[in-house]
Amino acid sequence: MDGAPRRVLLKLSGEVLAGEAGHGIDAGAIGRLAEEIEAGVEGGTQLGIVIGGGNIVRGTTAAGEGFDRATGDAMGMLATVINALALQDALEHRGLSTRVMTAMEMRSLAEPYIRRRAVRHLEKGRIVILAAGTGHPYFTTDTAAVLRAVEISATVLLKGTKVDGVFNEDPRGNPEAIRYDRLSYLDAINQRLSVMDMTAFTMGMDHRLPLVVFNVTVPGNLVRALRGESVGTHVAVEV
Repeated sequence: MDGAPRRVLLKLSGEVLAGEAGHGIDAGAIGRLAEEIEAGVEGGTQLGIVIGGGNIVRGTTAAGEGFDRATGDAMGMLATVINALALQDALEHRGLSTRVMTAMEMRSLAEPYIRRRAVRHLEKGRIVILAAGTGHPYFTTDTAAVLRAVEISATVLLKGTKVDGVFNEDPRGNPEAIRYDRLSYLDAINQRLSVMDMTAFTMGMDHRLPLVVFNVTVPGNLVRALRGESVGTHVAVEV
């Protein structure tokens, strides 16, 4: 609808909260994210955030170390709640109104996720942090991000990573790898590019969800992405 506020779903990996340490929560890193989020939502952008838990524990890693996969994924979902509470605290220290909603009930810490309630919070200008993934094992937080983006009718999904977008090869292994400015979902599938896991990617394509993959660790990138400015790689059904 013309004139309607821009509604964005931001996916953050848990690793970006860890800073240089690579694990745990770094106050400086989370403070910088909060500062950029504050600047990026000026003007009325409605923002939901799905956050990962890899800086604390990742379900697949825990399973590889001997834990049952469902148990490992439950541990990972709880890790996302820790990150969500930390991000909420950083945002509220900047005067922003927030709500944490979880797919696993823990009412003493956060609201249970209910789609209509989440949309109402967004309409009231609150930043909604969506934790605990989908609430089910075997699904990644990428899948949770696409699912929540579709549910809340987000106009775009922003995926903040540690690389500058989508490349034809892993840029960490090949410094000559080429970054795409724009890319179709089908081209990414045909080239087997690592954008998101296939469940998340297919769901995004089926619902024609615009996706922007960008490096959230570069100062200013998050502000630009939230404002709709060109950054990273834009993925769509048609380009």
